[in-house]
Amino acid sequence: MVFKRRKRRSWARATVETFWPRGGWGRAAQYVKHRLRRLPDSPHRIARGIWSGVFISFTPLYGLHFLVSAGFAWLIRGNVVAALLATFFGNPITFPIIAAVSLRLGNWMLYGEFSAAGEGRLGEKFSGAFEDLWHNAKAIFTPEVAHWGGLADFYRDVFLPYTVGGIIPGLITATVIYSLSLPVITAYQNRRRGRIQAKLAEIGQARAAAQAQKARAKARPDSAG
Repeated sequence: MVFKRRKRRSWARATVETFWPRGGWGRAAQYVKHRLRRLPDSPHRIARGIWSGVFISFTPLYGLHFLVSAGFAWLIRGNVVAALLATFFGNPITFPIIAAVSLRLGNWMLYGEFSAAGEGRLGEKFSGAFEDLWHNAKAIFTPEVAHWGGLADFYRDVFLPYTVGGIIPGLITATVIYSLSLPVITAYQNRRRGRIQAKLAEIGQARAAAQAQKARAKARPDSAG
């Protein structure tokens, strides 16, 4: 398998590398760029997949970006693998910027206030929502009463403004990256195709020369006789 590791990482190592990959985020970005350029698909499909992955990175669907970007890429006939790789646009370095911009813009669009009620306590809001989800799931099988306060706060202060506010910057950023990546991927594939054709031509010439040499070697005893 292409992505299978020879040595499995421990949970602690995997957690650390989620926030700081081995070699840093610069090396990780170079790896993603290299993989994107070498995908066996048309430049337009790869670029559409990149568009999908970048756009979905501007949504608050943490933990579901891979799944949603893959489905979105499939809908717009983009390359699914490119979409999965492009979700790395959203990472621990860019997420704080994306969240701040999306929350502030969403609050301004929805409530007329250019401030983010959930921005300063984003982790707390997510934690409260997950606690309510876990408690309500257990309440189905126990006498406990379901709680919806954390989920309601999360939806009002974070999820809704984040979703609405992320649409415009997500569309702009994804379209800019699509416009930049399409000619780069096209040029790379053309150069690679040219190199392959030149190599095949070189191999063909070498075979023709070898066959001609064999033919001359066979013809020498005949001419001598």
